[in-house]
Amino acid sequence: MPLYDRHAPGNGPLAGLRVIDLTRARAGPTCTRQLADMGADVICVVDPHRRYLGGSDSSNLQRNKRSMVLDLTDDRAREVFFRLADRSDVVVENFRPAVKDRLGIGYDVLAARNPRLVYASISGFGQDGPYAGRPGVDQIAQGLSGLMSVTGPPGSGPWRVGIAVSDTAAGTFLTQGVLAALLARERTGRGQWVHTSLLEAAINFMDFQAVRWLTDGEVPPQEGNHHPTVVPMGLFATADGHVNVAPMGRWEAFAEALGAPELATDPRFVDRGTRTAHRRDLDETIEARLATATTAEWVERLNAAGCPCGPVLAVDETFADPQVEHLNVFSMVPDPDGGELAVLRLPLTFSDTPASVGTGPVHPDHHSREILAELGYDPSEIEALAGPAG
Repeated sequence: MPLYDRHAPGNGPLAGLRVIDLTRARAGPTCTRQLADMGADVICVVDPHRRYLGGSDSSNLQRNKRSMVLDLTDDRAREVFFRLADRSDVVVENFRPAVKDRLGIGYDVLAARNPRLVYASISGFGQDGPYAGRPGVDQIAQGLSGLMSVTGPPGSGPWRVGIAVSDTAAGTFLTQGVLAALLARERTGRGQWVHTSLLEAAINFMDFQAVRWLTDGEVPPQEGNHHPTVVPMGLFATADGHVNVAPMGRWEAFAEALGAPELATDPRFVDRGTRTAHRRDLDETIEARLATATTAEWVERLNAAGCPCGPVLAVDETFADPQVEHLNVFSMVPDPDGGELAVLRLPLTFSDTPASVGTGPVHPDHHSREILAELGYDPSEIEALAGPAG
């Protein structure tokens, strides 16, 4: 299967679809970025009263899209938006739940005009319920979902996950919802409203930690850098750094590769139950052995024995790693102020309709006149709506 080629963008699987992007911050733009990378024509509708943030984070979220400015509180601008929505397949928004209806652009209004429209929403806590009107950001969802209670060293108090995980999870779940709704439209001929929230996404990402409570009645504790239920699996110090070790195969093979074959017959460690019961003793024994050689030596030795093992890298080291380099995980795109910048690509490979990052980020008003012309406005109307050409 061919690898992604950042120098040869292709015709993605969503080519021919038009998406209106009303989103801001991170969760919503994550969804629309994924749709754009898969070939959809994503048009960002930007509020002129909001400050253009710029910077590397914004560039990574907003590349591969077109952009126009519309003040949706203005009647003329809202009519432009309606004309655009009538000709689009998807609208994505992440306002607080009441805002879209206050603006007069809620699902019922747009679906009455365009029954095939897929309307996609992200909120902090859901479209209704006691917290629906609250502002929501990633860290609030991390805390409310239980995620922070299972992160960090035992007994250390709650820890934030080091990435905006509820934002990216919600954005990715909404992408899945949009794709499923588009597929359903092929069968029914109708669009629909699909929505998620930061809170729902974060709880869903709790996965087996959540069902430890739901099914087993167990409140999961913090376990630091060790796996909560599989022993031994976790982070250990070496002679010059650290390794993550996951002895998933034959216990005897791991013990032999570790240079401690006696672990295979030690009654404290002979099966999963005994290893769990004597976890602290086992972790100390493994760490003592791993301290006798370098990270590189252990990565080579343990992987050769069929035991997953890997180093812990800083971000600059990650992008210098030979496997990461081989996978071409980023693309170079034009910077709106000149030059080039690097942005992450979609981590999917399609054999026939490759995803691509063909264009860089743009300034908010970059495509306003172009899109108005596509919508059938004549030059005098475009000048009235967008102002004279720059």
